[in-house]
Amino acid sequence: MPEITRDEVAHLATLARIDLDDAELDRLAPQLSVILESVASISEVSGADVPPTSHPLPLTNVFRDDVVEPSLTAEQALSGAPAQEQQRFSVPRILGDEQ
Repeated sequence: MPEITRDEVAHLATLARIDLDDAELDRLAPQLSVILESVASISEVSGADVPPTSHPLPLTNVFRDDVVEPSLTAEQALSGAPAQEQQRFSVPRILGDEQ
């Protein structure tokens, strides 16, 4: 794979709106070349016999089944609330009118 040039790094920096000085351009060009070579080496690995997967291990559901069970009444749930309004917890407003 050809090495990335200083001009190409400058062009990428312009596209990304990153201001790089001359020293940074000189330092980044060889580093980016190494990164590109490393990524290209992955394509050399023979993977024809490996099926494509989204996860290396099978996924299992760790949650219990959703079963309706007896629960607290509204009065019991609100009994310890410092403030309540219309059978709901009353909390201070944190968002302005713009939300």
